[in-house]
Amino acid sequence: MVNDRDALETGFLPAPGSPPVEWVIADTPVAYPDAVAEMEARVEAIARGAAPERIWLVEHPPLYTAGTSAKDADLVDAARFPVFQSGRGGQYTYHGPGQRVAYAMLDLKRRRQDVRAYVAALEAWIIATLWQFHVRGERREDRVGVWVRRPERGDGAEDKIAAIGIRVRRWVGFHGISLNVDPDLDHFSGIIPCGVRDHGVTSLVDLGLPVTMPEVDAVMRPEFERIFGPTVAMPG
Repeated sequence: MVNDRDALETGFLPAPGSPPVEWVIADTPVAYPDAVAEMEARVEAIARGAAPERIWLVEHPPLYTAGTSAKDADLVDAARFPVFQSGRGGQYTYHGPGQRVAYAMLDLKRRRQDVRAYVAALEAWIIATLWQFHVRGERREDRVGVWVRRPERGDGAEDKIAAIGIRVRRWVGFHGISLNVDPDLDHFSGIIPCGVRDHGVTSLVDLGLPVTMPEVDAVMRPEFERIFGPTVAMPG
């Protein structure tokens, strides 16, 4: 059993007859403003029933984003990387090479109109993906995201391996998740990630797993389908 709240996973399958979710992997790094513009357009089209849902896997150049709850004091080094205001929930986060960002543009009207449960389902997707690499990811009721325990450091130490920040418009969710595969962890030091000061960040490679981004992508897709339903691969 990966987590005692796995029952949430069954709550986001689409209504019968819904088209499969487009599964798109960007071939090259995507500028953050371009990603936001692309998501905005797709969300509007999904809400009108003019486009299918989409999962868009990208990497970004190094940057920081400020969610709607970001605090100025949590931006430690504003000059280090570009800083973008984001409409997603949450606080400051980092994106950059070696981190898999998965933008989830899903129509909750076809699934389940429960934002809190949707966030939990996204967490379950990450946890299931990590489990395939023999990493136990865990939720925390007081901190959104996915965490791994670091018993070798003692004192109950744990690090964040994945972040979640979403926005919902007309019951279409967008933004999504970021999973640390092999980013430069020092890049996180320019912010207080997600406002959490008492814990660090980690990645699959930092945990001693020499995995590649394509290997992670290959696992993410079937684990997504188990929770959210069928996908169809589309060109990046």
